[in-house]
Amino acid sequence: MSAGGWSTARLGRMREVMARHVADGEVPGLVTLVSRRGETQVEAVGTKAVGGGDPLRRDTIFRISSMTKPVIAAATMILVEECALRLDEPVERLLPELADRRVLGRLDGPLEDTVAAERPITVRDLLTFRMGFGLPPGPPDAYPVMRAAEELGLAVGPPKPATEHGPDEWLRRFATLPLMHQPGERWLYNTGSQVLGVLIARAADRPLETFLQERIFEPLGMKDTGFHVPPEKLDRLATSYMADPETGKLGLYDGVEDSQWSRPPAFPDGAAGLVSTADDYLAFGQMMLDKGRYGKGGRLLSRPAVEVMTTDQLTPAQKAASGLLAGEWDNRGWGFGVSVVTGRDGVAAVPGRYGWDGGLGTTWASDPAEEMVAIMMSQRAQFPLFSAAYLDFWTLAYQAIDD
Repeated sequence: MSAGGWSTARLGRMREVMARHVADGEVPGLVTLVSRRGETQVEAVGTKAVGGGDPLRRDTIFRISSMTKPVIAAATMILVEECALRLDEPVERLLPELADRRVLGRLDGPLEDTVAAERPITVRDLLTFRMGFGLPPGPPDAYPVMRAAEELGLAVGPPKPATEHGPDEWLRRFATLPLMHQPGERWLYNTGSQVLGVLIARAADRPLETFLQERIFEPLGMKDTGFHVPPEKLDRLATSYMADPETGKLGLYDGVEDSQWSRPPAFPDGAAGLVSTADDYLAFGQMMLDKGRYGKGGRLLSRPAVEVMTTDQLTPAQKAASGLLAGEWDNRGWGFGVSVVTGRDGVAAVPGRYGWDGGLGTTWASDPAEEMVAIMMSQRAQFPLFSAAYLDFWTLAYQAIDD
């Protein structure tokens, strides 16, 4: 047994199985990282591009998509602890554009058929995705309000193509839309983090990317994390792919030299805009596991702040009304920007484990009970529960525990 409490032989299965997924063509490459009790194991398998000879490395940069959300939640809590924000105050103090909201009479109804919001949107609503607007079940163009958002150039779904509008203009345009549901009524994915990005910038009186750099990335040593990849680091960016739904063949989603992430965005997307590396995100995940501490005596957040972030915040009624998949909430909940395991339904499903996935091919969780942080980075966009590599990674990380 290793110092981290692993079976060395069992942990060795990680590279063998991940290499098989690469050989089978499911993904061009993978970086896996598991860290337990100070011992970190990293494997890099495959190449940065389909058919390329440049191997993935431990410091390869990936588009982490929705793994941006936990970082944005932590940034929000920094401002809550400094009393620049309050969890249950209306956001209209700093986001007056969102005052006096109207709410659709029905989700599939015309934009003119609305009623008054029963209460204002709060900071807590944004953190828990209960603001009343987000990605509804079904195709993105299935509802008039989503078609209107697309026409406004808001990019309320996947971050590519990015919106051309800066934060203030983005919010002004968003505010012309009605909410889908009453604030606090149900969980709706994604948009809350985009609005939080604008709120953080206004509360901190500096651009979102500057605040994240000063208050999170620099303290934690996350030197390769940001909303774009500078020219001198582009050779470390992996090419991004998306599979054809009919053939399964991987097609280019975002390149390298011409990457959307090769230049600073007009709108730093707090829901899905960051790039990072496995080691950078380990620094964030370890800080969360250590209840806000980092390094030798540093503290980003208080223990109570991390505990509230990683506690299921959804009521049974909200879960019954929400979700993208049947049974989604049977053994899961949602805290502030993170999913929380509430029931043991699998090898890796340890109650209290929290984290989130990135739809462009990444996943992270910190597990207080097992004292572990685990991260997988790939460059294939795929829904996690339908990804064999994703499912196998989590099984492999936990089957290696040997104490």
